[in-house]
Amino acid sequence: MAAPFCRLHCFLKRAHMLLLCLGIAYLMAGSILLLQRSSIRVAQQNLVSLPPSFSLAAPPTVLRAAGLGVRARSRWAVQPVYGGGAKTGRHWPSSQSLGVQHLHRRWFHNLLPESPEQRVSLHRNSRHKGTYMGCFLHNATDRALGGTMLYDLRKMTSSLCQDTCSESGYQFAGLEYGAECHCGNRISSPRAPEEDCSLVCRGERGSPCGGVGRLSVYKVEEQLPGHRKFRNVHFRGCFKLPKNTLSTFPIFSSEPNLTTQACIETCTDKELPLAVFKKPCCFCTWTSSLFSLNLQSDNQECAGNAAVNSTSTSAPSARSEDEHYQVYHTPVLDSRCKERMFLPQRSSSLVALSSFPGAGNTWVRHLIELVTGYYTGSFYFDGTLYNRGFKGEKDYWKSGRSVCVKTHESGQKEIEMFDSAILLIRNPYRSLMAEFNRKCAGHLGHATDAQWKSKEWPEFVSSYAPWWASHALSWLQYGRHLLVVHYEELQRSLLPELRLITAFLNVSITEERLLCAQTNQDGHFKRSGGQRPSFDPFTADMRDMIDPLIRSVDQALQSRNFSRLPQEYSPR
Repeated sequence: MAAPFCRLHCFLKRAHMLLLCLGIAYLMAGSILLLQRSSIRVAQQNLVSLPPSFSLAAPPTVLRAAGLGVRARSRWAVQPVYGGGAKTGRHWPSSQSLGVQHLHRRWFHNLLPESPEQRVSLHRNSRHKGTYMGCFLHNATDRALGGTMLYDLRKMTSSLCQDTCSESGYQFAGLEYGAECHCGNRISSPRAPEEDCSLVCRGERGSPCGGVGRLSVYKVEEQLPGHRKFRNVHFRGCFKLPKNTLSTFPIFSSEPNLTTQACIETCTDKELPLAVFKKPCCFCTWTSSLFSLNLQSDNQECAGNAAVNSTSTSAPSARSEDEHYQVYHTPVLDSRCKERMFLPQRSSSLVALSSFPGAGNTWVRHLIELVTGYYTGSFYFDGTLYNRGFKGEKDYWKSGRSVCVKTHESGQKEIEMFDSAILLIRNPYRSLMAEFNRKCAGHLGHATDAQWKSKEWPEFVSSYAPWWASHALSWLQYGRHLLVVHYEELQRSLLPELRLITAFLNVSITEERLLCAQTNQDGHFKRSGGQRPSFDPFTADMRDMIDPLIRSVDQALQSRNFSRLPQEYSPR
């Protein structure tokens, strides 16, 4: 009887070892497969990607006794990471060799060594809109272009870079390392060998797209004077300036028929952020205390420009006082506002930037980073936002290195993990449409009429509308130290609201930083409001469900002595 048991025991031991070996082999095979998939993804990075298919995210399903929705945390399911990172400013030592920079970029962008297919043929005719100027140095000591910059580590193309630079008022566009776009109005570094700019753009084949510390520079398509259309041009105000001050401004021009448009073009070409105009004189300068908000004069003192908030080419209808000048922000971003960093000392206090999805969290993060100079973090990870320059996306949300942390959570446990919070609230009708647009077409796209008419839209509203209310009610109930910010008020009164936000964050700011935030308030990622459905997507039943939710949140704000919802939300 003992022999059969002995044989069974030996068999089980062998089976156990066999299963262990198979498990190890399975894990090794899985690792090899992941490496192969990474190499395939890199090799295919230049293929034109198809638009993302529409998929409705799982709505919040866990409800509390008070009807408060809780969203499951998912740090890695928002967007796949295709490698890459965003740098708002490099600070490599000037003695650092190109090879060390190359290794740094390899680690930072998570790329494998380039295959021959990844390098552009130096003899191939490039497909681009403007004129290719050549390959130029762009490192810590020699920077070819000193204007603004943006990133798109998934689908950067020479056309995208050129269009962006042109809209921002620049004459040259430069591409670096296949994914970074730099703009400027003059090339300020020596040429480099053409073979140094042999990397292709991540979103197209056949066009040189720079290299490590090298820019492939294009001259964008010329436009006739007075016909150039600029983004991010803002009327700064009317200011009384002494004549001896004007003589210190670096650029001056005078023409009998000078217009505001021509003055802005002149200052943009000179890469200066402010255009100071009084017909027939135009001055260009940097931001300074001369243009402090508390020194601003009444606009009537600069009477003569019928549309002071635009870049109209019409001449002023009346002469203004000699000492008063209209001041405009050009599209040029002041160099002092480009630098961003993590907090120099880790903070022991966690501050949430909490909002319902679609309420403008990304836009407010952009403004906070501009005005403070510090990165914001995220409870999740969004590869698209990381590629667009939000470097804090990859940082652990509890690290204490970010000035605040984005979150959409609304459960008591998640709320109480934060010491304080900025609660951002937006009109639910606008928030629902913005989030549906994002789910259908990404951060900058728009849903089609067919998608608005599909069955997914009413299902989305029925699931997400109660979440809009439960999110605000949860933070009002469980939040320890709150600052309530209304999206619409931030749009109307940008600078006063930013002062409140930075004071709440306990961060000191400069006047220059405030001006930078005002000048570049939209950034390069904000969805255009022009494309909307050709019909009202909200049915009567949807409105009957949403309106009581608005009333409940408004009453909760009033009971906590916070500012009530803006009147345009209606009803009360």
